[in-house]
Amino acid sequence: MNTLYKSTRGGESNIQASLAIIKGLACDGGLFVPNEIPKLDKPLEDLLGLEYKDLAYEIMKLYLTDFTEDELRYCINNAYDDKFDTKEIAPVVKKNRAHYLELFHGSTIAFKDMALSILPYLMKVSAKKQNIDKEIVILTATSGDTGKAALAGFADVEGIKIIVFYPKDGVSPIQKQQMVTQKGDNTYVVGIEGNFDDAQNGVKEIFNNAEFVQLMDNNGYRFSSANSINIGRLIPQIVYYFYAYTKMVASGDIKMGEDINVVVPTGNFGNILAAYYAKNMGLPIHQLICASNDNKVLYDFMNTGVYNRKREFVLTISPSMDILISSNLERLLYKISDNKESVINNLMSSLSSKGEYEISDDMKKGLKDFYGNYASIDETYDAIKEVFDKSGYLIDSHTAVGSSVYKKYKKDTGDNRKTVIASTASPYKFTRSVMKAIDESYEKYDDFELIEKMNELTGVEIPKAIKDIIGAEIRHKMICDKDRMKETVKEILSLS
Repeated sequence: MNTLYKSTRGGESNIQASLAIIKGLACDGGLFVPNEIPKLDKPLEDLLGLEYKDLAYEIMKLYLTDFTEDELRYCINNAYDDKFDTKEIAPVVKKNRAHYLELFHGSTIAFKDMALSILPYLMKVSAKKQNIDKEIVILTATSGDTGKAALAGFADVEGIKIIVFYPKDGVSPIQKQQMVTQKGDNTYVVGIEGNFDDAQNGVKEIFNNAEFVQLMDNNGYRFSSANSINIGRLIPQIVYYFYAYTKMVASGDIKMGEDINVVVPTGNFGNILAAYYAKNMGLPIHQLICASNDNKVLYDFMNTGVYNRKREFVLTISPSMDILISSNLERLLYKISDNKESVINNLMSSLSSKGEYEISDDMKKGLKDFYGNYASIDETYDAIKEVFDKSGYLIDSHTAVGSSVYKKYKKDTGDNRKTVIASTASPYKFTRSVMKAIDESYEKYDDFELIEKMNELTGVEIPKAIKDIIGAEIRHKMICDKDRMKETVKEILSLS
């Protein structure tokens, strides 16, 4: 089967995977989706016992059908190597009657590494396949984790520059330190006066500005994105849900074919969408549990069918989820609208002009695979302490949102199926909130002193990603207003 791609808004169709990856965003502002979500081409049993790289090949080959086996294996082998601190790449740890899928063993200790370790290679191969002769400029907004993972992935990659915008007061001190100390002559990091949604909207406006795109072209550049709007980000994420399932079968925790639940701490909706795609491919997932923090726009949407971003933006202790516009939700909307571009255009137009939209009753039925709930800041602290007190296992503040919502799900439904909780970041990335949850006496220490305290408390080795940034040179000091992002890109690229 040849998998081709189209825009959720109807402006492009029958696009090869390599071109969709290079473009990032469709010309009409829509997101690329496969014409049809492919089914597994072999029994699930045949995936048992595969190492992560081989499993990745079996899943990704179904989506990247214009890549040869050699090209795809080149990308996979270069991505999932010793930059991960465990041979398993994504271990499944059983604690407290839940299974935590640890997605933070890459070079920046957050789940974004799982896709952003391979995206530069996918993009490099794609550019060659599409005969791209212009320098690619990766333009990305981040709520904390995507930025560092993308910077690390693309640093010093020939023929590519990367510019990352982040909310200067909306990321953790360690997240910020990871970004502003990033090496690489092709890397640029800019803090904006605003929140993540402002950064994301600014990036989308630049992408959709035809005059600016033409100016780029005249100067030998073309844009692409490392955000989760890029289909090259979504596809690698599908793999680890299959991997978690096969590991649970191998360990005897479930039988082959048994349904599981999946809990995902969710902001931009890409990670849980990957699980939804896995389910549509044939992975036995019963319920997709969408866990929000106090910015509970997705919880409200799941329960009412109304998406309303007109609300106070809350800075929480799970900053990577402090998002009011979940870009990847558009891909789900397209699927549950029976692939009707006109519906998506109307919904996105309404979101842009009125700040809200409501889906039809038929579309609401398409949400049956999802359960939504949220955890307040206090509930997040409580979840960290509860898991640690019961099992000695320390989770970060985003994973804790997932743990708290899972507890609510069980209370609401009585469902005791085996459940995977996506553990999206190392607790070392959010030392202040994690250690405060354990004992408020830790508040007197700064975020970096708390690294040593966390090591003493848990005995878990301090990750290399953290050791490398302590005392590292600050290389990126640019700050701009949220309304001057386009001008900042011009300055960085010396466009005239």
